[in-house]
Amino acid sequence: MIPDINALKHDLHDVEQAVADAIKYAEKLGVSAAECAMSRSSGINVGTRLGEVETVEFNQDGALGITVFRGQQKGSSSTTDLTANAIRAAVEKANDIARFTSPDPFAGLAPAELMATDIPDLDLCHPADQSAEFALEQALACEQHALQLDPRIVNSDGAGYSSHVGYRVYGNSHGFVAGYLQSRHSLSCSLIAKSGDAMQRDYSYSVARNRDDLWSPAQVAEDAVQSTIARLDGQKIATAKVPVIFRSDVANSLFGHLVAGISGGSLYRKSSFLVDHLGKQVLPEWLTVTERPHLRGALASSPFDHEGLATHERDIIRDGVLQTYLLTSYSARKLGMSPTGHAGGIHTWEVSSQVPDLQALCRQMGTGLLVTELMGQGVNIVNGDYSRGAAGFWVENGEIKYPVEEITIAGNLKDMLRNIVAISGDVDLRHGVRTGSVLLEEMRIAGV
Repeated sequence: MIPDINALKHDLHDVEQAVADAIKYAEKLGVSAAECAMSRSSGINVGTRLGEVETVEFNQDGALGITVFRGQQKGSSSTTDLTANAIRAAVEKANDIARFTSPDPFAGLAPAELMATDIPDLDLCHPADQSAEFALEQALACEQHALQLDPRIVNSDGAGYSSHVGYRVYGNSHGFVAGYLQSRHSLSCSLIAKSGDAMQRDYSYSVARNRDDLWSPAQVAEDAVQSTIARLDGQKIATAKVPVIFRSDVANSLFGHLVAGISGGSLYRKSSFLVDHLGKQVLPEWLTVTERPHLRGALASSPFDHEGLATHERDIIRDGVLQTYLLTSYSARKLGMSPTGHAGGIHTWEVSSQVPDLQALCRQMGTGLLVTELMGQGVNIVNGDYSRGAAGFWVENGEIKYPVEEITIAGNLKDMLRNIVAISGDVDLRHGVRTGSVLLEEMRIAGV
């Protein structure tokens, strides 16, 4: 049961027409501006545990949202019913709401001159088999293989497979109406291992636009087993200040905090540790972060943002210096700047690297902590204070010696980012930020 790509294109065209009709109707009601958007996704999620089927869910999600402006007054409504009468009713509701809202001098559409004029095909949609039989076959095969690989794997938290396909459409009264198809597939497995009386849990997963790019069930199983077994017989370490490596699959979180710090909402509220840092050094001089929104097939690629603004390749940080904030049209007006096409988030960041792999990075570190898991939410974006539970491995003379657990790592994000020593080439492609493992000069480790 593979979704028909031609049927999807037909649905996309119908929704684009519905969006255009909603905007035209809003204009007939006398609004000064209007915008309309719809995202729709349909697919399957399955879960298995110990060879038994736990969940099989088919879903279809999506609603059309309409926002109208009467001068600086704004009203919004939504509907899942795409009949002409339902859409008109939604527009009328939004119009009625706008009459009673307080004027906001910063409200309005993004500038017309910045709208996307070319919508490139970014190879984001690859429909795949969404039958329950196929999905369960993938999850069951993954878990079954994992449970047979090592006698220390004593239990399973389950395996899961999902496959979704859909589209996003946006239009506004500047005359912009466009959409694009997209898909997402994933496979995961979570395991429990035992050594003596101690037990550990870990997992592995794969995610991609194209199902052909997913790891096989055997690959996911083997990676999950390796990760889980490696955590057995963990030790506690003494409180100290040591170099720390964030392995690539958790290193993206460091740059996620950077994203939060340079996003317009945090900046105009003065609630960021990077207020007034545009044009200033925020990373080491050797480090560059480039946004590549048109990278074909990437999970975070997009031809335009959620306001219809064109997305462009650019250096977010060049030679360690912050080149741009991440601004929606609203936050840009608040700050007296121009929007940057980041309504809805970032679009595939690539972080430069200098060291070939994690092993080389460990050798460069010498002795310190390799972090493979982070826990808790102890991050203060306002002042940059950072404190999170962690687990990982102790490294001596460049070699991993043993797993460590029940520790806390702490520092300040501004210092952590400025004091990145090196980044390796083991890039994790499963996130919007594509980075290798990151070596920090020093952090405080709270242990025994």
